[in-house]
Amino acid sequence: MSGSNAHQNIALQQLAAGNVPAYIQVLGQGARAAARELRRADTGLKNRALEAMASRLTASKQLILEANALDLQRGKETGLDAALLDRLALNDARIDAMVEGLHQVAALPDPVGEIDDMRYRPSGIQVGKMRVPLGVIGIIYESRPNVTLEAASLCLKSGNACLLRGGSEASASNAAISSCIQEGLADAGLPAESVQVVATTDRAAVGAMISMPEYVDVIIPRGGKSLIERISREATVPVIKHLDGVCHVYIDTTADPAKALAIAVNAKTHRYGTCNTMETLLVDAPIADIVLPELARAYAEHHVELRGCERTRALLPQVALATEEDWGAEYLAPILAIKVVDGMDEAIQHIEQYGSHHTDAIVTQDISLARRFMAEVDSSSVIVNASTRFADGFEYGLGAEIGISTDKLHARGPVGLEGLTTQKYVVFGDGQIRQ
Repeated sequence: MSGSNAHQNIALQQLAAGNVPAYIQVLGQGARAAARELRRADTGLKNRALEAMASRLTASKQLILEANALDLQRGKETGLDAALLDRLALNDARIDAMVEGLHQVAALPDPVGEIDDMRYRPSGIQVGKMRVPLGVIGIIYESRPNVTLEAASLCLKSGNACLLRGGSEASASNAAISSCIQEGLADAGLPAESVQVVATTDRAAVGAMISMPEYVDVIIPRGGKSLIERISREATVPVIKHLDGVCHVYIDTTADPAKALAIAVNAKTHRYGTCNTMETLLVDAPIADIVLPELARAYAEHHVELRGCERTRALLPQVALATEEDWGAEYLAPILAIKVVDGMDEAIQHIEQYGSHHTDAIVTQDISLARRFMAEVDSSSVIVNASTRFADGFEYGLGAEIGISTDKLHARGPVGLEGLTTQKYVVFGDGQIRQ
């Protein structure tokens, strides 16, 4: 019996006995051992595994769609809302995008082993920094089965082993995708424990994952605010996270009305259930009577419910009055809050008070205002004259993303390969001793 098979059998025995913490510990032990092997894996080997996964995924498309149909049916029966069903759903195009994501990650430069900032010291030694994997990464996520593949690909390319715990609503989809991942690892000769999908949706699995720093180096949660708050509160393992995405678009007086219309409509209606979707539109007062009626007509075509301040309602009487709760709401639905503001200062103050430091955009023709907005808005992504929907690892050229961080330490914004690595000092000498 191979070491991987023996390890998997031990893990499954613990799970069958109902001992979820012991099961997760066995997975963690396997992941730690695999992380040591991945540190030795060169770029070519990791890329072969990614390409093998892509081939397996393409060949298994129909099986994945059938598994996803089971999850969707169960989700409808249990009352999942439209936003969660949208995140859960797979189709040919989304699976093709997952395959393309694997190719993109394989084509990306490998950050592991890069040495930067080499410099000579007076003693004659050379000091620099080498980029190395974090080790073992635990990802806890809900709804989106594509996260299983994105997380696996980015962790693998960056030399990390990973434990993936998806939500019960996507269990059949995740199992089908996991099979493709395991087959790809086997095709390339990498240990099965490099990527392990937790085979239980018991909440005890989450508690175990976030409290074993001896086996897990960092936790990345992706899901609802309550899940992320729980993990942030209870974890003894470092967490990379964002709680919610209350994203804004501010239309400045100098904005090109056609650009403003296109950006504001796309930022809200491209997809409703994503964290980089605009939830509040801010419009400078001198341009409000020009852009708001056009925007209202465009939003009506998309069946977007509008909630506005009194100044908005003076221009759009059909709009419901926004409450205090609306300004801080992450709707994840076809609902939009609109506020008319008096210039940049009020816009920035509103974003600071109600935003979530995720993604905020300005539409303007004034480069000095654009630079000020970029400098003063304290968000992980600040965008000038483009939709907030671009705040995404794939669109940023990361190949894919494992999540978005609004923290300020280690990683911020979309987390790709470099965000899954750290640096250590390396020193080169030629027999020097310290005097």
